[in-house]
Amino acid sequence: MFNVTILKMKDIIKYFIGISIVTIIVIFISKNLNKNKTGVEIMQKLDAKVQALSKESFVECLDQTIPTISNLNEEYKNISKEDDPKENNLFQEILGTQISSINGIEKMEAQSKKESKTQEEIANTTPSKEDTANQTNRTNNDQIEGSLPTQVITNNPIKESYNVTYGNVKIKNQTTYQLTNEMLTPDITIENKNIILFHTHSCESYTPSEAYNYTQTGNFRTTDLNFTVTRVGTELETELKKYNYNVVHNMDYHDYPSYNGSYTNSLKTVENILQTTSADIIIDLHRDAIGSRSDYAPIVKIGENDIAAQLMFVIGTNQGGLWHPNWNQNLKFAIKIQEKAEEMYPRII
Repeated sequence: MFNVTILKMKDIIKYFIGISIVTIIVIFISKNLNKNKTGVEIMQKLDAKVQALSKESFVECLDQTIPTISNLNEEYKNISKEDDPKENNLFQEILGTQISSINGIEKMEAQSKKESKTQEEIANTTPSKEDTANQTNRTNNDQIEGSLPTQVITNNPIKESYNVTYGNVKIKNQTTYQLTNEMLTPDITIENKNIILFHTHSCESYTPSEAYNYTQTGNFRTTDLNFTVTRVGTELETELKKYNYNVVHNMDYHDYPSYNGSYTNSLKTVENILQTTSADIIIDLHRDAIGSRSDYAPIVKIGENDIAAQLMFVIGTNQGGLWHPNWNQNLKFAIKIQEKAEEMYPRII
């Protein structure tokens, strides 16, 4: 499943302005009214209004504009905050609950070495016309090895909340757009030779274990990129290059030393890369959270031994004043990818 989501910046700005106006009134009254019973009562009421706006209305706005917030807000109240007091905000608490698994890295490395050895053996032979044609197909991603049987093995998976379907593709539409069949049909061709990978939250780490332990620089965060989502980007880069894609993988810190401003930082990074490098596809790779929930996103077993977390695409639109004229092309592209994934490894997305 993947989400079609939108950040409604106008609503968020509206609440900030409301909070600011009420705060100014409180300050004015505190300076100009005598400390009598009436003044105190007025200030208490206004203070209650500020608290209501800041703790309820804004969070409610976030619930409506950012995927998964509404389902996770309640649980985050019980999660400890970051040690750095400057980082104590809703988004930081969300980061502090993000837990996942890094099991299987050694197996992936062993498989990568084995495949590399096989490719070296192939390189030492002179390809026939048929071999060249097969390699061309592989480069174009029309033929991919695999298609192993898959099964969901999570004992208590999260209840699916999609509201739109296209074939086997499940979509959670959180916008006011009515997604028509024309908008969903993946009739799109993309020149996908050049790919940029980056991470807005470079330090998002995984649950440490005895075999994979690391020094934490926050709640499930570390600057050791061998244990963060950045390592996933490295593995994806390796696999893509096997199919002759040109890949630029940026590993800069965007959420350290401060988590605030992560997206501003990563935007600057991508803009700088695009000044010297062409790109057909740009991927901001994240790892999702499970926190202290009793139900999890499904885990998928591929073949006999490999276990993987499900994938999710988050597609933004141009609703709410955001400039994104080509968002529908991104949606079509994501549907096309998911159709292929469902064909090869059902339920992996």
